[in-house]
Amino acid sequence: MAKGFFVTGTDTGVGKTVVAAALIKAAGLLGVKACGMKPVETGCTKEGNVMLPSDGMFLKEIAHMDETVSHVTPCCFEHELAPMVSAEIEGTTVDINKIRVAFDKLGRAYQAIVVEGVGGLLVPIIKDYFVLDLAREMGLPLVVVARSWLGTINHTLLTVNYALKEGLEVVGIVINHTYQSEGSMAEKTNPQIIEQLSPVPLIGIFPYLDDVSGEALEKAVLKNLNMEIIRRYL
Repeated sequence: MAKGFFVTGTDTGVGKTVVAAALIKAAGLLGVKACGMKPVETGCTKEGNVMLPSDGMFLKEIAHMDETVSHVTPCCFEHELAPMVSAEIEGTTVDINKIRVAFDKLGRAYQAIVVEGVGGLLVPIIKDYFVLDLAREMGLPLVVVARSWLGTINHTLLTVNYALKEGLEVVGIVINHTYQSEGSMAEKTNPQIIEQLSPVPLIGIFPYLDDVSGEALEKAVLKNLNMEIIRRYL
C-alpha cells in the first residue's frame, strides 16, 4: 500500500495544487522522497495534438521527477469542467485503468505519493465513479483544502464529515489563502471555529504566495504546517 496523501478541496479554486506541492516539500524535509500526481486534469492547454496539464507539470517540477508528465497526469482534457463532462464533450471517456497503471508505477518508484484530486469529493470522473471513489481505491488518507473566506465552515465540515461517513481516513484540514489576506472577521474567526467543530485537526493555515518556487514553499511549510501530523502518515 502506497504512503502519502490524497489532496481534495471543499470546492474548486481553493488552491489544492499549491497545498499538494507544499506536502511534497514537507515530505522531502522529513527525509521522504515523494512524487506528485494529478490523475485527471481539465482545462489543459492544447498545442497541436498535445495536451499540456499545467497543474501536473507544476507538481512534476516541484517533486523533481524524471518521469514524463503523462505519468503524473495520465488523463488530460481541454474543457475546464468536471472530468466526466469534459470527456463527453470531447468524445471520449476518462481511462481509469490508465490512472491505475500510472499510480502503481509511481508507487514503486517513490516512498510516497501526493495525489491532487479534481475539485471536491463528489466531482464525477465517469458515470457512478467520483473523486471519492478514486481516493478510496488509491487508499491514501485525505488532506482537505479549504478556502479562507466566508462560507468555509459549512463547506469544510460537509466535506470532512461526508468523507468520514464514507469510511475514508482524513488527516486534517489546510485553510489556504488564494489571495492576499484582507483581514476580514471571517478570516480571523474561521480557523478557531473549524478547530472547535471538526472531528479532524487543522494542519495549518497556508498563506498566499506570490512566489511558488521550491524554496518559498519549503519556508512556508516550516512556518505554517504542523509537521508532526504530516510525519505520522509518511
